[in-house]
Amino acid sequence: MSPNPDTGRPRARPPWRSGPAGLALLALLAGCAQEGDFGRPKPSAWNSLVETTGTLAARERSEPASAFPFTDDERSLRDRAWRFLMPAAGRDAFTDVLANLTRSRLLPPSWRTADPAAYHDTLMGDAFRSPVSRYRRLSEDIGADARLIPQFAALAVRVKEADALRLRSLPFVKTLDDRDVRHAAMRVAENRCLIAWVRLETGLRAAGYRYALEHLLIEAPGPEAVQVERTLAALDGRRPILDPLVPPEAEIRCGLLPEAEVAPAPVAAAPVIAKY
Repeated sequence: MSPNPDTGRPRARPPWRSGPAGLALLALLAGCAQEGDFGRPKPSAWNSLVETTGTLAARERSEPASAFPFTDDERSLRDRAWRFLMPAAGRDAFTDVLANLTRSRLLPPSWRTADPAAYHDTLMGDAFRSPVSRYRRLSEDIGADARLIPQFAALAVRVKEADALRLRSLPFVKTLDDRDVRHAAMRVAENRCLIAWVRLETGLRAAGYRYALEHLLIEAPGPEAVQVERTLAALDGRRPILDPLVPPEAEIRCGLLPEAEVAPAPVAAAPVIAKY
């Protein structure tokens, strides 16, 4: 086992690396996570334990995981990222648990494979009284994402500015030791990778929404599709706001994608409805 860079002692093998029993423990942690407003993690001792365990898991995988406390903006950035890191439409309890395990870093994000059909399958599986309701749900979900992207981006800019100040200050603070410098650098990397993760997920969600619209248009054609198309175009128009915040290859460098894959292109797809 490799030594822990913070203590110099060998790393202990974490319980989630021990097979089915470890996965069961992870599921228990995520399943018991307490939710607050809008499904976000509620501030509590239990959720703090889940977050701490996720940080230790990330550190075990040699991912950046700082021991520094979050600033107010860093905490808000993670709260606003919540929507994009969870499934666009919950499929079942187990899927939501796995998503929570990933969001809290107990599992690495790269284990998941993109499934553009997942949102459509959930949309069609729900008991709506008419296709109009499905179109309305699709439009509302797309619109909520589109509205949140500028808010997340504005907060990400403030976090990046604070990180730049942190890095500029390092050479001038003479009382810092190597551990302080290392954890400062890891927090900067954590913040940048979170922004890259949200950028990746916005592309995957847009692809899922487009898949759902295309298939719904064939399965249950209706004039409501026109409004959904416009809302989707608005989402595609706002996604590039995130591009200047992280470099193009950030998803791979942060371990969000296998090296053989590439992140979804930020350009808008061709309209589903050329003429209705």
